[in-house]
Amino acid sequence: MDKEEYEQLISKRFDLLKSSLDEKSKRLYLAAEAISLGWGGISTVSRATGASPNTIIKGCNELESEKSLPDGKIRAPGGGRKKCIDKDPTLLSDLESLIEPSTLGDPESPLSWTSKSLRKISDELQNMGHKISHSRVADILHMLGYSLQANKKTIEGSEHPDRDKQFEHINEKCKEFQKEQQPVISVDAKKKEAVGNFKNGGKELRPEKDPIKVNVYDFVDKELGKVNPYGVYDITNNLGWVNVGIDHDTASFAVESIRRWWYMMGCISYPDAKKLMITADGGGSNGHRVRLWKTELQKLADETGLEISVCHFPPGTSKWNKIEHRLFSYISINWRGKPLTSYEVIVNLIAGTTTRKGLKVKCMLDENEYPKGIKITKEEVEELGIIHDKFHGEWNYTFKPKVSEINHVIL
Repeated sequence: MDKEEYEQLISKRFDLLKSSLDEKSKRLYLAAEAISLGWGGISTVSRATGASPNTIIKGCNELESEKSLPDGKIRAPGGGRKKCIDKDPTLLSDLESLIEPSTLGDPESPLSWTSKSLRKISDELQNMGHKISHSRVADILHMLGYSLQANKKTIEGSEHPDRDKQFEHINEKCKEFQKEQQPVISVDAKKKEAVGNFKNGGKELRPEKDPIKVNVYDFVDKELGKVNPYGVYDITNNLGWVNVGIDHDTASFAVESIRRWWYMMGCISYPDAKKLMITADGGGSNGHRVRLWKTELQKLADETGLEISVCHFPPGTSKWNKIEHRLFSYISINWRGKPLTSYEVIVNLIAGTTTRKGLKVKCMLDENEYPKGIKITKEEVEELGIIHDKFHGEWNYTFKPKVSEINHVIL
């Protein structure tokens, strides 16, 4: 049931009951609906019924206070069984000391090097002299605001002191190119994917009790191997290009992917282009220290006649590369739950990726070989005549074409 349908149900229930309720009863009913919804419940009930949020909040306070108890209440205030934390004053502090994250590296902590299950926590508390069951531990932890949490990938390494300035530099240069109607692309290699009838993360709609059957073990198929999807995302036009390689992810493969994008899409979208801006991560096959990346880009500049400017994201900021969240994430969503059984399946799933904001993707299988271990000397790179920006020239640099005419290449 979606949000609108739920609001309609609340509205219908309130319309049926409000004529039979006094003001206080209305407040309590609205409060009960809001509390049952959890976070955001007050605003949802307010929209559905037209009641003021302040009225609903007042009702919530009344429900939680002694005033909201019925006249025929059995217990007087303070009656009933005492809570275990009231009877055992050191229980709460001992429990928090066991589960406090800061105790992880403390060799004296009893639970530092084991899973903190409810039963293990209750056993350890019992060893400390407390009489408590695992279910009571669960109640106290819930009261303290603890819940089961998985690891979350957010830390990307040390932060470079010029990180923000490099972001500003990239942003300004991107605006400059777009103002001149010159192409700006974000590039990167997607995670390698094993080809075959293997489990793929995520779920998709299927007839009940009829899941797609896949191999139990994910041993790589020797014939099909893995694929290396290399993406090019046109930031201005919201268009994607993915070159699916079946050999090594090298700098030659990365630049070939950009070359194919230019001849298949770029030159069509930008027929009057004189320059090209590339934003890329600082590492991998398109890293700013990779000499082969630079020699191949110079070849591409000579071949197309384009002045190619490259801006790398600073260390530890790969998640800010637009291709990650504007192209790759949607590809992963589109093929979730579907085994990548063949090259054809992979190409079609990538090419079938779209979004409501107009993203369109073209995809091509690249069967060329890209041998590893090609050595480029420092002297060879210096002969290219790369123009380095004044600000972090190792991250920001430009290739001037050595020929004036564009040699059209038909792939």
